[in-house]
Amino acid sequence: MHKTVSNLILIEKTLKEKLNNTNLPIIIAVSKTFSMNEILPLINYGHLHFGENKVQEAIDKWTEIKSNNSNIKLHMIGKLQTNKVKFAVKLFDYIHSVDSEKLAKKIADEQKKINKKIKIFIQVNIGDEEQKSGIKKTDVGDLISYCKKINLEVVGLMCLPPDDNKPSYYFKEMNLLNNSFDLTELSMGMSSDYMEASKNFSTYLRIGSSIFGKRF
Repeated sequence: MHKTVSNLILIEKTLKEKLNNTNLPIIIAVSKTFSMNEILPLINYGHLHFGENKVQEAIDKWTEIKSNNSNIKLHMIGKLQTNKVKFAVKLFDYIHSVDSEKLAKKIADEQKKINKKIKIFIQVNIGDEEQKSGIKKTDVGDLISYCKKINLEVVGLMCLPPDDNKPSYYFKEMNLLNNSFDLTELSMGMSSDYMEASKNFSTYLRIGSSIFGKRF
C-alpha cells in the first residue's frame, strides 16, 4: 500500500474513533507541489477531494485526470487573483478563498459564461491579522448578501487561524459565525489542528503534509 493511502486511512480511523463515527468531515488531500505519481494512489483508492493553491499548477496536473474522472472534486484553497478566475472556474468545483466583492463578481461572471455553478467559501480573517487574506468578521454578512445577489452559491466560511497554539478558540468562533448565517459547510483544519477543527464541526479538512509528507 502506498504511503499516501496508508496515511489517509490512519487519519480517517482517528477521526472515526474521536468523533464516534458521527458527522465525519470530508478530507481534502492538499496536493500542491506534489506530482501526480504521489496523487494517483489516492485516486485509485477512491479518494475524491483534492486541494491546490495555484491555478496554473492545477491546470497542468488535473485537466486530463478530471476529464477522465468526473467524480473528482477539486478545491481552490489558495489566494485567487482576478486575472486567473476564468481558468479556475473551468477546472475547480470549490473555491475556498473568496474575500472581496471584486473577486466574487469576477467568479459570477465567468461561471455564467460556461453555465457552471461553483461552490463558494468566504474566507474570514478570524484573528484580524494584517498579513493574512480574508474578510473582517464584521463584513461577512455584507459579502454573503452580495454573493447571493449575483447568484453565487455560498456554502460556508473558511479560515486560517493564527499560529498561537489556540486553534480551538478560533474554530469555535468560526462555527458560531457560520451558524449565524445558516451556512451548512465549514472549511477549517489542517495537518496540525484537524482534530480540533473536527470537534468544532468543520465539514472540510484541508490536510496536506500528514498525507503526502513534508514539502521541500
